[in-house]
Amino acid sequence: MEPVHIPTNFTDAGKILGMFPIRNTVEAVALGIPTLMLLLSILPFGLVWNLVGCLIVIVPLCGFALMGIRDYSLLTFVRVYWNWRRNRKILIYGGETAICPRKNACRI
Repeated sequence: MEPVHIPTNFTDAGKILGMFPIRNTVEAVALGIPTLMLLLSILPFGLVWNLVGCLIVIVPLCGFALMGIRDYSLLTFVRVYWNWRRNRKILIYGGETAICPRKNACRI
C-alpha cells in the first residue's frame, strides 16, 4: 500500500486567507463598516485625525471579531452565553431549603 500525502492546509477550505472562517469575516465587516461610518460622521477633527481615530477603534474591533471567542464567532458566543445566563440555576442544599434566583426554578 502506498502512503498518501496529506497537505498541511487540507482544512483551509472554508476560510479567508487560510486563517479566518467566513462567518467571522462577515461579522467583522458587518461590525466595521457601520462603526467606520458612524465615527467619520461624529469625529470633529480633520481628515487625518478622523482616520487615526477610526483606526484606533476599528482595528481592535475587527480583529476581535475575526478571532472570535473560544472557536465561536461573536454572535454564536453571545447566543450561547445568553442561553447559559437564562437557564442557569443556583441550588444550595442546606437541610430542607433550596435557594434559587427565580421562583419555582429549582425543585428538590
